[in-house]
Amino acid sequence: MDKALLVIDYTYDFVAEDGNLTCGLPGINLEQYMVDTTIEFLENGQFVVMPNDMHEANDPFHPETALFPPHNVRGTKGREPFGKLKDVYERHKDDIVWMDKTRYSAFAGTNLDILLRARGIKEVHLLGVCTDICILHTAIDAYNLGYDLFIHERGVASFDMEAHQFALKHFKNVLNATIVS
Repeated sequence: MDKALLVIDYTYDFVAEDGNLTCGLPGINLEQYMVDTTIEFLENGQFVVMPNDMHEANDPFHPETALFPPHNVRGTKGREPFGKLKDVYERHKDDIVWMDKTRYSAFAGTNLDILLRARGIKEVHLLGVCTDICILHTAIDAYNLGYDLFIHERGVASFDMEAHQFALKHFKNVLNATIVS
């Protein structure tokens, strides 16, 4: 096990057409790639983590409250993996680490770095939404922690296409990430 797959925020609220903070069709179109890549990593014995936003209902102290509508609220359907990825998660629950996060980065306030280092992982592959928010912030932290970054272009999306394109350029030109086509 030398690499890890992080499937970030691919949840109902971020992807479904009626999700509370959805990227809509761009996110929906990732579904099969998400499923196939997750299964491939699992079949190859690689470490798979699903870091997902978790917010409390009516939390006036969380900084995102002023920026976005309530989303991924604890105990709601919005936090469930979207579409066929939910089935993959249910079938492989014992092999996938579900990780609650309360900030954009999957590293902020979590034990993700400890889990990766304990397994000797140096290579981190990122999939999920939104490219310019949670994927970008996770990538920056991974870069600063010394991980080799792989961003799967067919596995990331956003509700803001201009910001999505900016993030892809930033990954490659500033974070020295490999963009997997």
